[in-house]
Amino acid sequence: MDKELNPLTGDYTGRTIDTLQNAVYIRLRTPLGTWWADRTVGSLLHLLEREKDVARVAQLAEQYAQEALQPIVDSGRAERIDVAAEQPHNGSLILRIRVQTAAGGFDYRHKVPVI
Repeated sequence: MDKELNPLTGDYTGRTIDTLQNAVYIRLRTPLGTWWADRTVGSLLHLLEREKDVARVAQLAEQYAQEALQPIVDSGRAERIDVAAEQPHNGSLILRIRVQTAAGGFDYRHKVPVI
């Protein structure tokens, strides 16, 4: 059991969780190559903050998120992870992530700012 990280603030919530939510959060929020414990942890999603809100950016966001989360599947902690991007054209993309494990699954929502 881990202490839950709040996806909006990055602070602990005081609750404990038994899902991979924290692993997903850390892999999406950390710029690739900057985490002290492992340089392979992280994503390239931070590069999209300066991109315009066009269709190709949603495809890039899906690709970057899938690449960042693939090690969770490769390690056997999750059976599969599906990523889909919504683009409401309001200055952000919403990544809807479904993590499927042997014990069940959970949905995760991640906001990516764009111009």
